[in-house]
Amino acid sequence: MEKSPQDLAKERRARIEAAMNLEIPDRVPCWGFGGDIVASYSGINQYEFAYDAEKSLKAIEKFISDFPYDDMSIVGPPSLDGRGVAMAFVDYPDVFSNIIMITPLIHDALQGNCFKFAGREIGEDSTPQFVGGYYMEDTEYDELAENPTKFISEKIFPRLSSNLETPLKAAATWTRVGMAAVKQGAFFAKLGEILGKLGYAPFPMGWAGSPLDFIADYLRGFDTVMLDLHRHPDKVKKAAEALVEPITKFALESAKMMNAKIVMCPLHLNDYLSPKQYAEFYWPTLKEVLLTVIKEGYKVIVFFEGDHEAHLETILDLPKGWGVAYFEKTDIVKAKNVLKGHTCVMGGVPISLVVNGTPEKIDNYVKELMEQVKPGGGFIMTTGVGNAPRETPPENISALLEAGIKHGKY
Repeated sequence: MEKSPQDLAKERRARIEAAMNLEIPDRVPCWGFGGDIVASYSGINQYEFAYDAEKSLKAIEKFISDFPYDDMSIVGPPSLDGRGVAMAFVDYPDVFSNIIMITPLIHDALQGNCFKFAGREIGEDSTPQFVGGYYMEDTEYDELAENPTKFISEKIFPRLSSNLETPLKAAATWTRVGMAAVKQGAFFAKLGEILGKLGYAPFPMGWAGSPLDFIADYLRGFDTVMLDLHRHPDKVKKAAEALVEPITKFALESAKMMNAKIVMCPLHLNDYLSPKQYAEFYWPTLKEVLLTVIKEGYKVIVFFEGDHEAHLETILDLPKGWGVAYFEKTDIVKAKNVLKGHTCVMGGVPISLVVNGTPEKIDNYVKELMEQVKPGGGFIMTTGVGNAPRETPPENISALLEAGIKHGKY
C-alpha cells in the first residue's frame, strides 16, 4: 500500500532524528541537495529560477518528485547568506527573520554590495554569488568591541548598501524590502504546500555562526583578517569575544521566530587556520556560542567547510549528542572514528563523484563508505556541498539515493 504524505514525512523525520540522537534508524538517512541543477533539470535558467515564481515552484516540485531524498529542505529558490545585514536588527527578530537569507526580491530592494544575482550583476544563467567586503578599518576594532550591535547598525550597515546612505533613501528602501518580504512569504507558503504534498514535514532552522567568520565575511574581508591575526591579535580577540553575545542572541531569536528545533552554523575560516590559531582565535568564541545554544535545548548542525581534520578532536569539547558535524572535505571515515558515540557525522560523498562519476562507480563508492561509517548509527549521508552544478547527470542523482537506500539498511 502506498504511504500517505503524512506517513512519509513522519518516517523521514524519524530517520533523521534517530541519526542525530546517535540512535540506529531503519537505514542511514540520505540528505538531499539542490543548487543550479534544480533549474537546469526543468529547462529554465537561473534568472527565471530567481524571478519567475511559477517556473521556480514547478522546477522545485519536479526535482523533489524525481529525487525524493529523506530531506529536501535545501532545495529552494536562489538565496545568499544575509546574516551580516540581519545582525543590524538583532533586537528586532520580526524584522531580521525576513532577511537572514537574501533572496532575489530582497536583493532588488536592498541592493546590498555583498550579493550578486543572475540577470542583475551577473549573467542570466550564473550562480548567485556572495562577495565578502572590506567595510571596516583596523582602527575601528575597538569601536566594534565596545558595542557590536551599535557599530554594525550605525557604521557598517550603511556601508553595505548605497540605498541606505540617507534617511530618505533608507525609508524608501525599507518600504520596498517590506513589499518584497510579503511576496517572498507568499512564495514560501506555496512551497510549503508542495513539500507537504510530497511527504516532507517543515524543517525550519535558526542561524548561528563563528564570531571570527563574521568579522572576515562582513567587516574586514578574508585576507585582511588573516593578516590582522598577526598585526592586531589582541584587538581581534576582543572583538570576537564581544560578538559572542549578539551572535548567540541572533541564533536563539531566529530559532524561536522560525519555531525551529535546529540551528544551522556554517563555518568558513576553520580550514585556513593552524591548530594554534584555531585554538587561540576561533574555537573559544565559537564554542561559547554553541554551548549556549545547546544548553537552551537546540540541536546544532555545524558545517565544517574545507578540511577540518586538524581540529577534529576539539568537537569532543561539546556535550555528547549535541548535534551534527557536517563535513565538506574532511576524511569522513576518520571523522566517524574520532566522533563515534559522541557526535552525529554528516557528509561523505564528494560532489565531484556525483557530477563526473557513473551510477556503477557511485554504487561501489557508497557500498564501501557504508561498510566503514554505518556501524553504530549516528551517520547521515549527503554530498560535501549542497550546490550541484547544472551539468550534474540526473541518473547520478538517482543512483546516489538508490545506493544509499540499498547499502544503508541496518
